Amino acid sequence: MIFSELDSGESVEGHPIPVFKTDIKASKYLYLIGGVHGDEVEGVYVLKELFQWLKLEHSLKDLPMIVIPILNVDGYKNQTRVNAHSVDLNRNLPTKDWSGVFKEARYNPGAKALSEPENQFLVKLMDKYKPGFILSFHTWKPILNYNGDCKDVAEYLHGFNKYEMASDIGYPTPGSLGTFAVEKYQSPVLTFECPELKKHRDSLKEIWKENEEGLKGFFQTDLIKQKLS
Repeated sequence: MIFSELDSGESVEGHPIPVFKTDIKASKYLYLIGGVHGDEVEGVYVLKELFQWLKLEHSLKDLPMIVIPILNVDGYKNQTRVNAHSVDLNRNLPTKDWSGVFKEARYNPGAKALSEPENQFLVKLMDKYKPGFILSFHTWKPILNYNGDCKDVAEYLHGFNKYEMASDIGYPTPGSLGTFAVEKYQSPVLTFECPELKKHRDSLKEIWKENEEGLKGFFQTDLIKQKLS
């Protein structure tokens, strides 16, 4: 596939947030997002490997796609979950259930919803290129968390990696992308939780290898087409 780099966003510390788009105009786009939490290197690595393959695999039919390899560039640079304002970007989006109340610093939602430049950039991008399906790569424990109409994608990927599937991870996530995208854009979101390095797996390559076949196969199914129709 052929990707072009769009105008970058800008982080709290003024670092660019690179974003790439296939040269296709459409009413809905597939989003691949990594590094919402800066310390989740496993998810960033899996998306990096997938993106590299997408760029080199010319046999694939072009799809309307947006790729953000690392949204929280400051957090990734500093190896922190939160951004440079100490805000959890996955609790900062303007959902109906957004709340400024938090018990742990790692879940700090910010002074108000959409207070952070990284999320402001993301929403501006999504307003221009509407998401039809979002695959967001994280790290926690191996789980495929589906919000909206994408259980079929979770089931497909589960057939390869055997990760747990769940529509609810067991605790509230106000201000999360999984809630926001469904509410505003009616776009399903699959939060792809990679296993944590050393705790669950021995290497980043091992995590990629257990997901390579399923993720590559996903791009050769009709599942994406169905989500973007």
